[in-house]
Amino acid sequence: MTTRSKLHTQIDRLNESLIDICNTVKEAIELATAAFINKDIELAHQVLEIEREINQKEKDIESLCFKLLLQQQPVARDFRFISATLKMITDMERIGDQASDIAEICIELANEPYIKPNLDQVSQMAEAAIKMVQDSISAVINHDKTLARAVIKYDQVVDDLFESMKDELFALILADVQNGRQALDLLMIAKYYERIGDHAVNIAEWALYSITGTKKPEKKKKPAPVGNGEVK
Repeated sequence: MTTRSKLHTQIDRLNESLIDICNTVKEAIELATAAFINKDIELAHQVLEIEREINQKEKDIESLCFKLLLQQQPVARDFRFISATLKMITDMERIGDQASDIAEICIELANEPYIKPNLDQVSQMAEAAIKMVQDSISAVINHDKTLARAVIKYDQVVDDLFESMKDELFALILADVQNGRQALDLLMIAKYYERIGDHAVNIAEWALYSITGTKKPEKKKKPAPVGNGEVK
């Protein structure tokens, strides 16, 4: 096997590892959400276990990336992909931390009735966050600039849901100050979903970097003025 063939084989392995950690992160978010909505302590504890799996997978991927950089000396796109992966797995690990944080709050609130009877916003935030994480990794694996840009734009959906839930929780506090402590816990859960969306945006930006060499979406160039300054 040539050096180049060996590099491509290991790049394929790195792709598979990214898909694997993405699926594990997705599972953590889904279980944390189910634990919260259903007051399921057992599911919450599963999330804490999965978070440890994510930490180990991050270390394994990091080790593979350093091995590729040191032993294969990749150039151009391969180099950008490997270096971007090192950044992306940090975001993946933090998403795992936030799913774990949601699970810990679920355990604390397990014996209390929720002050907010309608939890649709939580489900919607979770679904949006999962979509962003999945799509950002798909953008990396498939070198899809359009999908990466779509993830960045879609973050507004999560932000709007967060603002809506925040307003509702503040109204509950104003209605009865006794709601304050739990309202803050629920606000933290909403904030964790909002942060998961932010991390997915980071991953999408690193996807753009691995494809184009720049993290930000390309801006359309304005036509250059000609003649007397008129734009044609």
